[in-house]
Amino acid sequence: MDATQEIWLNGDFVPWGEARVHVLAHTLHYGAGAFEGVRAYRAEGGTAIFRLDAHLDRLFYSAASIQMPMRFDRAALRAAAIELVRRNRLEEGYLRPIALFGYGVMCVSPERAPVDVAIACWPWGAYLPHEMVDLKISRYPRIPPNATVADAKLTGNYLNGILAVNEIRGTRYHEVLLLDACGNVAEGSGENVFFVKGGALHTPRLGAILPGITRATVMEIARDEGIEVVERDIRPGEALAADEAFFTGTAAEVTPIRSIDDRVIGGGEVGPITRRLRGIYLDAVRGREARYRRFLTAVG
Repeated sequence: MDATQEIWLNGDFVPWGEARVHVLAHTLHYGAGAFEGVRAYRAEGGTAIFRLDAHLDRLFYSAASIQMPMRFDRAALRAAAIELVRRNRLEEGYLRPIALFGYGVMCVSPERAPVDVAIACWPWGAYLPHEMVDLKISRYPRIPPNATVADAKLTGNYLNGILAVNEIRGTRYHEVLLLDACGNVAEGSGENVFFVKGGALHTPRLGAILPGITRATVMEIARDEGIEVVERDIRPGEALAADEAFFTGTAAEVTPIRSIDDRVIGGGEVGPITRRLRGIYLDAVRGREARYRRFLTAVG
C-alpha cells in the first residue's frame, strides 16, 4: 500500500501514520463495521470520483443495518472525500470510507460503543492484474441471506471471502467463485459475476449477493447498448457452458474470466460483449462517455 499524506478521521485531517483507533475498539473484536471502496480517476477535465453518491448511500444503508448511528451526515462525508483527494494530490486511486464501533464497551452488543468514521485514499492500480483470470469454486458457500444482511457492505461479512481465497494460496488460480446455500453461483470474494450466453447477459439475482455499484453500472450500460440483461439463479454447469464470463467491482472494474475449475470459458479469450462493455465502462469512469458523466464528482 502506498501511503498518502492525510486521512480524514472523525472530522479532522490527520497525518497518515497518526490515524489510529484503540486495540479494544468493538469492531476489531466483533466485526460490526460498514465500509466502502470507491475509485477516483484521472478523467477528462481533471480528477473525478466515480459514483461517490451511490457509495455513500450504501454506506449509510450498511450502517443502518447494524443500528450504527453515524456521527456525520452524508453531505459532510461527501465534502470530506473530495477534500481528502484534493489535499493528498491524488490523481488516480482508491478511497476507503469506514464506520466502526470504537472503544468503550466489551460485549457483543455495540449499543453503548462510540462510532468512529474515517476516509483514507491512496494510489492503487489493478486489483486483479491479469488480462484474464482463472477461478476455483470454493468449498465455502456464500453466507446465506437469512444469517446476515447480505446486501450491506459489512466488515464481518468478508471473513467468508477470506476463508475462500485462503484455499487458493500457492495455486495457479487468481480468484474464487462462491456458490450460495442452494448451490447456485453467487459471487467472487469481492466481485460480482456475469455470464454471456446467446448474446444475453446473465447474472445472479439479488438476495444472496452484494448489489454491487459496478454491477449496476455495467447492467445499465448493457441495456443502453441493447444487450438483454437477465437476473436469475445460475447453476455451476450453466456457468461452465457460458460463451463469456467476467467479474465486476469497484476494485476489479471489469475483469474477464478465462476458466472456472480448469474448464475454459468459451474460446479462452476476451469475448466481444465483455470487451465492448469493459471499453465503455473504462471510458465512462474517465469522462470519455457523455451518457455517464453524471456519475462523476469532480475534485477540482
